[in-house]
Amino acid sequence: MTKRDVKRYYPTPALEKGLDILELFASTPEGLTVSEAARRLNRTVSEIFRMILCLEQRGYLAQSPNKERYHLTLRLFRLAQEHPPTKRLVTEALPIMHWLSHELRQSCHLGIIDGGHVVILAQVDSPESTGFYVKMGSKVDLMHAATGHVILAHLSEDARERAIEEWRSETKKRKPVDLDEHLAKILARGHERRASYEVAGVVNISFPVLNVQGQAIAGLTVPFVKRIEDTVSVTEVVRSLREASRKISEAMGATPQGKPAVATGPRSVRKRPRLVRSAPEASRDILVT
Repeated sequence: MTKRDVKRYYPTPALEKGLDILELFASTPEGLTVSEAARRLNRTVSEIFRMILCLEQRGYLAQSPNKERYHLTLRLFRLAQEHPPTKRLVTEALPIMHWLSHELRQSCHLGIIDGGHVVILAQVDSPESTGFYVKMGSKVDLMHAATGHVILAHLSEDARERAIEEWRSETKKRKPVDLDEHLAKILARGHERRASYEVAGVVNISFPVLNVQGQAIAGLTVPFVKRIEDTVSVTEVVRSLREASRKISEAMGATPQGKPAVATGPRSVRKRPRLVRSAPEASRDILVT
């Protein structure tokens, strides 16, 4: 009997039923009626109805205005944010992200790997009136995200293979044939820099956030958009993003001598940045990437 078999030796049908319902609603943003949920889960309406009522009372599901459909609330997302390591990461990162956004006049976001996706934990808008940004809480396919690739490149071989296997299990897709070569190049230069997988004209530049073991726990990314009158170059974005990711990494326990891409570079270290929070914008172009 394998370790996995031991874990499955004592079935918990009620718990599994509740988790099935949550996962179903998470993948169906338009919501579902009780009968639709029962049909998709191959269960009876009576089985599902009491579970849905319980999840509604606990705040995980809510009814639509017409009372016909249920949809997932943000309670799960708030619970994830309360998880101590995640909460600490966001707390340490946000002031530095505000400085970075003000310094570059660009938006930035912080993402982690969750199963086969990258989940955006934190996001700061550009102080300019227009720009691109990725919504906090959004999920992106691991293989279509610069943030995900930079994290994979800075993981141990075992951790990387586990993450890729989870992605394959969830998506039922094959591992890209050039992935290992691509990740090796990212590791060699210390960051990812490539055109967006989703939006023309956007260059995603991403650095890893490291822990005390020198392993990536998150990725800090700027979806760089060159405006007509911009004076900030890609080189400056890389320099400031490197510094920001290094500071967050050190706040999370990484030493200055940790992973080379974040902590080193042939340049002088600037003074600790003055953190400036931008005023709300009057208008902006929004595009989720």
